[in-house]
Amino acid sequence: MKKTDDIIDSLVKDLEPVSPRALERRLGLGVLIALAVSLVLMLAIVGLRVDMSEALMLPVFWIKSAYNALLAIAAFLAVYHLARPDGSQGRFFPAVTVIFGAMAVVAGIQLMMSPPETYPVLILGSSALHCPFLIFAFALPVFAGNIWGLRRAAPTDLRLTGLIAGIAAGAAGAWVYSWFCTENGMPFVLIWYSLGILLTGLVGALAGPRLLRW
Repeated sequence: MKKTDDIIDSLVKDLEPVSPRALERRLGLGVLIALAVSLVLMLAIVGLRVDMSEALMLPVFWIKSAYNALLAIAAFLAVYHLARPDGSQGRFFPAVTVIFGAMAVVAGIQLMMSPPETYPVLILGSSALHCPFLIFAFALPVFAGNIWGLRRAAPTDLRLTGLIAGIAAGAAGAWVYSWFCTENGMPFVLIWYSLGILLTGLVGALAGPRLLRW
């Protein structure tokens, strides 16, 4: 019995207490640094939209920004909870459904209030082919920041955690991209922005079991 106690003592003697907010600080630090990197990349590669002063006066600009920001917040909160062994995604998917549904309503209203000849611009814009991939590119630093934070955590559902971490990064990348993107069609945002976010989420789901393994 004494020998067993000695073994236990030798295993724990160098352990130091961990702050209750250590995980929260690590995840937050990883996200903030990565988001700053994405913003710098956006400014260096494509820059702000050329009509920014006018865009800031448009409700559609702020709706587009809010859509991405709300998705990112919901996903980051779910990642924080999933990072714990007893954590779960909670109400993440219902929240995403509500946010997506609200955006779909806004997109539908814009289409109904617009003449049919403007539909191609509102739906496809001029950047549908590269919008999702630019979002994915700006999301990669945030995804790396999420993984860095989660590597010191203890998620149990690695695929789900990877999926939601990817969605969080994708939504953050979409928010960054929205400061350059000149598209004002809400259907465009609903389709192509969501596709870029989903693409990052799928990469996270595939990479999660490998990158987050204990």
